[in-house]
Amino acid sequence: MKIHEYQARDLLADAGVPVPPSSVVETVEEAVAAFNKINSTVVVKAQVFAGGRGKAGFVKLCKSADEVKEAAQFMLTNRMVSKQTGAEGIEVKKLLVADAVDIESEYYVAVVLDRAKRAPVVMVSREGGVEIEEVAARNPDAIVKKWLDPHLGLMNFQTAQLVEALGFTEKQQAKDAAKVIRGLVKVFLEQDCSLAEINPLIRTPDGKVLAIDAKMNFDDSALFRHPNLTEMHDKSEENPGQGTRPDVHRPRRQHRLPR
Repeated sequence: MKIHEYQARDLLADAGVPVPPSSVVETVEEAVAAFNKINSTVVVKAQVFAGGRGKAGFVKLCKSADEVKEAAQFMLTNRMVSKQTGAEGIEVKKLLVADAVDIESEYYVAVVLDRAKRAPVVMVSREGGVEIEEVAARNPDAIVKKWLDPHLGLMNFQTAQLVEALGFTEKQQAKDAAKVIRGLVKVFLEQDCSLAEINPLIRTPDGKVLAIDAKMNFDDSALFRHPNLTEMHDKSEENPGQGTRPDVHRPRRQHRLPR
């Protein structure tokens, strides 16, 4: 099972991971109200189970209420078409309106189930903001991996190694990055995830470390343990008779670990 970005952000926030303030809306009027509440530059993002939103025009940076109105009107009245949706595209029913932040550097952090080793693995890279498959193909050494002991979880020395791999040397930033990694691992283990990803994790010019996008998949066979996740299930993203939309959810082979 998958959840939307705004739901993944909520799970991260509950685990102590810093995320910018945001609201989820379903109408143009609600989007404008969310902008007025934040009262600064925002990013408007379509909430769909498909990648390529930015290239498709379904992620917009807005500096005024009029820009938010225009972006929301476009996204809610047009089907999003990307490489993952097929030519027919998909309908957008919800938008995330989030406080926009200045970005100095972008990073990738994820926890995924390594089926070959039968253990979760934490992966980090200084090359965030792009598909991890692209990084793996171009520069596999840019991805650092640490496997978790099934009983001990993430060890302190592993956390330190991952923070170092990300390049955080300033004391407070390193502490904040460690908090993010531990929080992501906490969500992965406690919620029976098969994938928990922050891409990108960012550092702002004033030194803040924030998660500004997140993606999570869950083990269907463990959902009986998580009524909170069952409530998050978006049935509108399903194709009746076929389960989850095949055009939006990639086959499992696409989730193989980058070598």
